[in-house]
Amino acid sequence: MTQPAGPQPRLDVRGAVDLSNLGRPPAPAPGGPAAGGPGADSAGVVVDVTEASFADVVQRSVQVPVVFVLWAAWSEASTAVTETLVALAGEYGGRFLLARVDADGSPQIAQAFGAQTVPAVVAVLRGQPLPLFQGQAGREEIRAVLDQLLQAAAANGVTGTVTGPGEEPQEVAEPEEPPLPPLHQAAFDAIERDDLDAAVVAYEQALRQDPRDSMAAVGLAQVGLLRRTHDVDPAAAREAAAAAPKDVDAQLVVADLDLLGGHIEDAFARLVDLVRVTAGPDREAVRLRLIDLFAVVGDTDPRVLAARRALASALY
Repeated sequence: MTQPAGPQPRLDVRGAVDLSNLGRPPAPAPGGPAAGGPGADSAGVVVDVTEASFADVVQRSVQVPVVFVLWAAWSEASTAVTETLVALAGEYGGRFLLARVDADGSPQIAQAFGAQTVPAVVAVLRGQPLPLFQGQAGREEIRAVLDQLLQAAAANGVTGTVTGPGEEPQEVAEPEEPPLPPLHQAAFDAIERDDLDAAVVAYEQALRQDPRDSMAAVGLAQVGLLRRTHDVDPAAAREAAAAAPKDVDAQLVVADLDLLGGHIEDAFARLVDLVRVTAGPDREAVRLRLIDLFAVVGDTDPRVLAARRALASALY
């Protein structure tokens, strides 16, 4: 799915895409009425979400884990998964908020999560997406996934509970967020003051100390993207790329801009297509840039997994 026009997600230099700035009535959702409606569940642990209410529900994820389930009326599998999640939401007693999304009625939400099919289940913690699973899953499989999510939520200080229909989650005393390692903090501080060169130095030093420091590797890739696009005129760059579709450098710049602006699939598709029509050093340069952008988005993101398959096909 291509990304929608309008406000775009913001790159978070700590490693994810911020969904907080996305914002038609839903079809009757599987599992019964949601919080606030006739016959709503007493715990208020299920809400129906549209593009208009999406940002508000995402905001609740700073206090309680939010589990989004994308369903469609034509999909029996999505109906079954949604009904199971509604039942489990009640069993878990408000330890997470279940947000049902009609993917056909709210396509921008499906695109924001990179959902290629329904059902798709994505958690959000502190405004950041965490893909859980797509497709059919049994009750115990889903329960295991939820248990893992709650462990991750506790590790990130998201320990509130949903207390009633329409109420804000009850916030539990949270542990302070653990400090970043010194070099990571130095890099983050440098980014905050727009000193990207200093951030690169800090991350590179962290990687020299520990080549397996994946957080530093991701940070370095993200700062590289910020540095490459720092002084770029987007309109001029896109015009140059449109005028020279085989100009590798011009296409790389626009791919960077696409990813920075939240058009993740577009960035990947542009470079995979470029791999197909290049050879030698040019093709290798494009391949390496794709690998770099994969790191920016995150290796477990479903859009990265799909693009890796497309890259392999283009190369071989």
